[in-house]
Amino acid sequence: MQVVDAHHHLWDLETNNYPWLVEPIDHFAGDYSAIRRTYLVSDFLADAKSVDLVKSVHVQAEFDHDDDPVKETAWLQAVADDPASRGIPNAIVGFADLADAGVEDVLARHAEFPNMRGIRHMLNFSSDAGLRFAERGDLMTDPQWLAGYRMLAKYDLSFDLQVWPWQLKESAQLAKKIPEVPVILDHTGMPLRRGVDDLDEWRDGLRALAEAANVSVKISGLVMMDRQWTPDSLRPFVLEAIDILGVDRCMFASNFPVDSLFAGYTALWGALDAITVDFSEEERRKLFRDNAERYYRI
Repeated sequence: MQVVDAHHHLWDLETNNYPWLVEPIDHFAGDYSAIRRTYLVSDFLADAKSVDLVKSVHVQAEFDHDDDPVKETAWLQAVADDPASRGIPNAIVGFADLADAGVEDVLARHAEFPNMRGIRHMLNFSSDAGLRFAERGDLMTDPQWLAGYRMLAKYDLSFDLQVWPWQLKESAQLAKKIPEVPVILDHTGMPLRRGVDDLDEWRDGLRALAEAANVSVKISGLVMMDRQWTPDSLRPFVLEAIDILGVDRCMFASNFPVDSLFAGYTALWGALDAITVDFSEEERRKLFRDNAERYYRI
């Protein structure tokens, strides 16, 4: 099966500044010291050597936001333009603070790079500080943030939505309110908590998002939330997400190197292969390759 990896990261700690990799934070994934090292496209391709990887999507890696976030996009475009990279990453999802009054300048400069496709401004918020990636919990209703979000359409950019399950219904309202912005949900909606009520909340949130025609989902990040995972433990989350959103609106991704803390690249894609073995070949092509190409226009 040919694969388009719809979500991965690269980082060069010798050249760029990633505060969370320099000074460790309280991360829900636990001890991530093993990935606090430079991870270049050569490392990514080495991890993927046993997988028929044809294209990829790079998602912003928390490059120092106090610096110019367009520098990360410029670096990634240079990586993609190097013949040794095989064109990877074929699509770039950068960062912009959508609540910043000067965000249009950032979006315009991002959009100058040919591989630029979208923006991720992480919105994860919780009363638990360890689960808080956004500076505030009201961004999706803040007029200034919404003005920046609407501007994505002007620059033909999609929005990578990263939230917790308890934020999915609010996210659905956002997607419906501004349908001109394509929304790509990251990491399967991040079902971190596994109680009965928690899983119902996750399912209900996905159903709410499914009502918005401009929403698709990346089935990824599951081993990051299930450190003792097996293909059988991942199966219900993969199949339920596909059942709720439909095959045409789902795509697979590795979240490497973050998920390398808990899974090898080949093992991860092998699990997705096993879980979908009863799907038709056309459906599998959509999940493993075609949908990522369509939604990220690569």
